[in-house]
Amino acid sequence: MQKLGKQTIKFDNPPTIVDCATIVGPKESNGPLAKYFDKCLEDEMWGEKTWEKAESKIVKETANMVISKSGIPANKIEYCFAGDLLNQCISSSFGLRDLNIPFFGIFGACSTFVEGLSLASILVENGINYVLISASSHFCSSEKQFRFPLELGNQRPPTSQWTVTGSGSSIIAKNGQGPFITSITSGKIVDMGIKDANNMGAAMAPAAHSTLITHFKDTGRSPNYYDAILTGDLGHIGKDILIDLCKNSGYNINSVYNDCGVLIFDKEKQDTHSGGSGCGCCASVFSGYLFKQLKEKKLKRILLIATGALMNSMSSQQGESIPGIAHAISIEI
Repeated sequence: MQKLGKQTIKFDNPPTIVDCATIVGPKESNGPLAKYFDKCLEDEMWGEKTWEKAESKIVKETANMVISKSGIPANKIEYCFAGDLLNQCISSSFGLRDLNIPFFGIFGACSTFVEGLSLASILVENGINYVLISASSHFCSSEKQFRFPLELGNQRPPTSQWTVTGSGSSIIAKNGQGPFITSITSGKIVDMGIKDANNMGAAMAPAAHSTLITHFKDTGRSPNYYDAILTGDLGHIGKDILIDLCKNSGYNINSVYNDCGVLIFDKEKQDTHSGGSGCGCCASVFSGYLFKQLKEKKLKRILLIATGALMNSMSSQQGESIPGIAHAISIEI
């Protein structure tokens, strides 16, 4: 393991992503990536009495699915990193409490999935054999916690995003055939004073820019090194902001860049305004669509940059600005 620059770690023995699994909700099931998800739900409740219980069930079943797909017994998995958007990460802890695997509950807002992959990779590089990573979100439970009860029918501004109902899980191993996590670039907290909780793209884009430019400088790479550079959930507005910020820094990312929040929904047909968001956005798009593209070698080098808004409902009500964070991993085959 080598430290490059201030924020990047390059792995001498790159951990491999053994397998992935994802379960998504009904809106995601009607989006452009539906065929890449392992299971598509017909309703948000999935037979449960509350949104929160439904999200926990999605987490549980996705984790069990990736374990089954990988062929690795649960008792061989040594650690688990998981997180979500709900207070105290109850979706993850309640959903995974029966696994009997040493558990780290983590919170990086919508950057949680890549944060988990980064931490797991460090463990695997240092001798751990298998680590499970999971992240989730749920449209209804998130709206209830962060904005307004759905029953009120509040109008959503054009800058708002649609929280993805879904979960993605991966297993990282010491040995394997790839895809490999070759490096990670951990982000710093960036706060440009944005206070609008309905414009997360603008709040998170500066953090994505900071991490992306740092990655290029630390590694000496250019945008064209990658077949694809993908942010987690900047949405349409945040995506345009990031392109402009990078251009001002001397990097043209247009030809290789896209955003998971843009990919997962059809903006016009599904009325999702600026696109998708939530911990489950990056997790499900990677675990479904991107992982399959890597396995089929349609993509050979990608940079996945998950973005997160480090706020809660109380901080916004108290007039605080929204700090952003972005973590990046380089995945190659």
